[in-house]
Amino acid sequence: MHIARRPFLIGLGSLPLLHPLAAAEAIGGGTPPGGAHALAMHGEPAYPAGFSHFTSVNPDAPKGGTLMQAAIGTFDSFNAFIAKGDPAPGITDLYQTLLARGPEEAFTLYANLAERIECPDDRSWVVFHLNPAARWHDGAPITADDLIWSFEFLITQGAPQFRFYYASVAETVKQGELSVRFNFHPGENRELPLILGELPVLPKHWWTAEGREAGDTTLEPPLGSGPYRLGRYEPARHVEYERVADWWARDLNVNVGHYNFDRLRYRMFRDQLVARQALKAGDLDIYVESQAKAWAVEYDIQPVRDGRLLKEEFEDLSSGGMQHFAFNIRREFFQDRRLRWALAHAFDFEWTNRFLFNGLYVRPDSFFFPTELAAQGLPSPEELAILEPYRGRIPDEVFSQDYAPPSTDGSGWPRANLLKAFGLLEEAGWVVRDLQLVNAQTGRQLDFEILLSNALFERLVLPFKRNLERLGIAVRVRTVDQSQYINRLRSFDFDMIVSGYGQSLSPGNEQRSYWGSEAAEQAGSFNRIGIKDPAIDELIELLIAAPDRESLVTRTRALDRVLLWHHFVIPQWDSPYTRLLAWDKFGRPPAVPLQGLSLDTWWYDETKVRLLQSRGGQEGPPPDAIENPDEDED
Repeated sequence: MHIARRPFLIGLGSLPLLHPLAAAEAIGGGTPPGGAHALAMHGEPAYPAGFSHFTSVNPDAPKGGTLMQAAIGTFDSFNAFIAKGDPAPGITDLYQTLLARGPEEAFTLYANLAERIECPDDRSWVVFHLNPAARWHDGAPITADDLIWSFEFLITQGAPQFRFYYASVAETVKQGELSVRFNFHPGENRELPLILGELPVLPKHWWTAEGREAGDTTLEPPLGSGPYRLGRYEPARHVEYERVADWWARDLNVNVGHYNFDRLRYRMFRDQLVARQALKAGDLDIYVESQAKAWAVEYDIQPVRDGRLLKEEFEDLSSGGMQHFAFNIRREFFQDRRLRWALAHAFDFEWTNRFLFNGLYVRPDSFFFPTELAAQGLPSPEELAILEPYRGRIPDEVFSQDYAPPSTDGSGWPRANLLKAFGLLEEAGWVVRDLQLVNAQTGRQLDFEILLSNALFERLVLPFKRNLERLGIAVRVRTVDQSQYINRLRSFDFDMIVSGYGQSLSPGNEQRSYWGSEAAEQAGSFNRIGIKDPAIDELIELLIAAPDRESLVTRTRALDRVLLWHHFVIPQWDSPYTRLLAWDKFGRPPAVPLQGLSLDTWWYDETKVRLLQSRGGQEGPPPDAIENPDEDED
C-alpha cells in the first residue's frame, strides 16, 4: 500500500537518538558475534535493539474497516515474481521479507522475518537467522529451506531483474534449520547484505507441491506469511485481501502501527477517467491523481469544497527518477547519439506544461531527479577524478558542460530548436528530400513508432509527433492493450516508449538491470534502451563498491552525467508531489517519513466515519455494501 511517485514528504519527524549500545549491537560495517538487529548501508542504525516502534507510526492505531482503492489495467496471475502475466495489485502483501526498511532513514533495515543478521566488516558474506516463531498461514514453520529455495527460484526462474540484483552472490550455505549464509564473489559490494535482506521468502512446500510450477502464472490463491491473505477476487474486475488476525509478526516492533485495515480491496479500471468518476461517486475511498490537468480542473465539486473529500499534496523527496521518451537503440537508426539529440529538440516541454498541464510540472534533468544524487553544474574535482580515466570513451561534453534538455519559448512553434535539429541530423547523415528526412546514403526515410499503453498519453505525444513531422520524419503513435504492451516491452519489440526508472536514495545493484550490458540481451530486463557500453558497466560497478555515503553520491553523479550526455532518452516532466484525494474517514500519523507516504500506517476512524455520514456521507454506497459491482463500464 505504499504510495510513491515512482515503484518507491511532508517533512521529517524527529529521529530517535542513537542508544549508547546501538553501535555495539548494529553498525554500518559489520556486526558483533551472534548477530545484530539491524544493518545500515552507511553509518549506524537510528534505532537500538529492543525499540518499541518506529516514530512515524501510531502504535495505538485501531484495527478494522475497509480501504477501497483503484488499480488501472487488469490482472491474470497471483505470481508477482516472474516475467509472465499481469500480477494482481497488492499481491506482495501476502509475503514478508527478511528485514524491514526503516522509514526515517535512507537505507537501514531491521529484523523482521530474520531476527538476527551477521556480516563481517568487509561485507563479504551475510548470515540470516530466521525467527523461530515465523509461520506460514497454514501454520507450517518458515525454515532455511524456504529461504534457499526462494533465492534459487528467483535467480533461475524469476523476472530477470532478480538475476542482476543478486549477481554477486557466489553460494548459499544452510547452517541449521533456521540459518542461511550467503557468500559473495570478491569485490566491494556493501549493499549486497541489505538487498538480500529485502528478498521475499516464499513457501517451498506450497510452490513445489505436485501439480504446481513456480515459474508459471496462476490464479490459485497462494500461501503467504504476511499481514494479509487473499480473499474474494474476480480476474480483471476486483481483488480483496483480508487481514490475518493471528499473524505471527503482528507484535514485532517493525510492524507495530502498520497494517490496520481489516480488508484491502482493489477495483480494476481500464483508464483513469472512469476511476476518477468512481471516486467522486463514493465507490473508492482514496485515489492518487497522476494527471496534472485533472488535478487542476476536475475536482471543483461539493464534497471537496465542504471538506468531505480531502484534496492534498504531499512533497515527495523519498526517491528519484525521470519520466522520459526512451529510444530503443537496438534499432540501427537510433544508434547515432547526434540523431537522438536532434530528436530531443522536437519535444516542446514548455508548451506542453503551459497548455496541457496548467503549469504544474517541472522538467527533470537527471536520472536521479530531484535528489542530492543528481548531477548539477560542472563536475566537481572528485567527479573528475572518477571520469578522467574514461576520457575518449564517454561523451566529451561530460567534462565541460552542464547537461540541460532543450528548452523553448512555449509558443508551440520551436523554430530555433528545429533548425538546430536539422544541423545535427545533417551531421549524422540525414538530409531532406521531397519534404522527407532520408538517409543520405540509402535514401530511406526515417520513420518509427511510439508505442503506448494508455490512450490518455496520446494528447501528450501528438504535439511531439507534429514537430517530428516538421523535420520530415514519419511517426506512428500506436496504443495497445496492457497485455500486448507488456509482452512487447519484455521482448524489446518497440522503437520508442514512454518510460522511467524509479531510483532509491541509495542506488546500487539494480543499476546493472537498468543500464548494464548483460541486461541488454536479457528479455524482460529493465534495460529497455539496449545500452551495451563497457565504460558504463565499469561506472556501475564503481557505484556499487562505494565505501561511504559521500563516495556513493559522487559516483552516482558521475554515472548520471555519462548517461545524460549519451542522449539515451528525452526527458519529459515530473512533479515533486504526490497528489492524493481521500474521503475524510481515516486517521493517519502527523508527519510523512523520509521513505514517503504509506497507507500501511493509516487506520479506519469510526468517529470520522460517523461525522462524514452526518455531513452527507460519500456520494455513493459505502465500500462494504459493494459485493460484486457492475464494472462493465470500466
